Amino acid sequence: MSDSEQSPSAERPPPRLVAASLSGESDSEWAKAAAPYVDAAILGGIALDDGSRKAARELVARGRSEFLPDDPIAFVDAELGRLADTPLRAGVNVRSTTVSPVRAAATVCADHDAILELNAHCRQDELRSVGCGETLLADTDRLRRYVAAAAATGATVSVKVRTEVADVDLVETARAVVDAGATMLHIDAMDSEAVVGDVAAAVGDDLYLVANNGVRDADSVREYLDYGADAVSVGRPSDDPRVLERVRTAVDDCLEVEAGEESEVMV
Repeated sequence: MSDSEQSPSAERPPPRLVAASLSGESDSEWAKAAAPYVDAAILGGIALDDGSRKAARELVARGRSEFLPDDPIAFVDAELGRLADTPLRAGVNVRSTTVSPVRAAATVCADHDAILELNAHCRQDELRSVGCGETLLADTDRLRRYVAAAAATGATVSVKVRTEVADVDLVETARAVVDAGATMLHIDAMDSEAVVGDVAAAVGDDLYLVANNGVRDADSVREYLDYGADAVSVGRPSDDPRVLERVRTAVDDCLEVEAGEESEVMV
C-alpha cells in the first residue's frame, strides 16, 4: 500500500518500524522506552472477556507473564492515555472469545486514535482451547465479525496472524479481513517469509502489511520489504535499545534508497 493510498492514519506518516506486543510486558512504559526508535507500539495482549481471562490465568499459573487488570477496558483507556504525548502511534493487541468486548476496546482505541489489533496469532493451548489466538484463522466467519465490529467504531483495525497454521490460507484470510474493514495485517512469518510476498501480491493495495519474526538487522529488514511489506516489527528484542537502533537505521536506509529510486523514475 503506497503512502498516497489508505494508511493506518490519515493525519500522520504510516509507521515503518513497529514494536510488537509482548504478553505481560508491553505497557505504556515499555512503549515510551521504545519511542526514540519506533513509529508505533502495540500494547498487550489484553484478555478482554471471561473466557480469554480464564486462559490468561492458566498461563500465569504455569509461569507466563500476562496482563490481568480488574477492568480490561479501563486499563486500555488508561494505558493509551499515558501515551498521549509520546511521539508514536499506539495500539492495543486484544484477545476475546466474544465480540462485544472487542467493540468496547475498539471504541476506546478510536477515542485515542490508536490501533485496535485483533489477536489471531497466539498458539498456546490454553488460548486455543477457548477459541482465541490462531484458532480464529480457521474460523473466518468469527474473525470477520470481530473485524467488522471493531471497524464500525472508527478505529484503525489490524489483525495479527501467523504463517504455518494447518489448513489456513493466509491470502484468503487477508481477503476476508479486508472485506470486513481491516486496514492493517501484522504477519508473523515464522520460517515462511515468502508468504509475506504472497499476501502482498494478493491484497497489498488494500492492506498495510507489517512483517514480523527475526527482524534484527539490515538483511532481515530488506528481505521483508523486498517481499512487499510496508513495515517491519520487532518482537522479543523490543526492550533492547541496541537492536531497536540497529533496525531503525536499517529501515531508514531502505527508505532512503526507495526515495532515491522513485526520484530517478520521476526524472
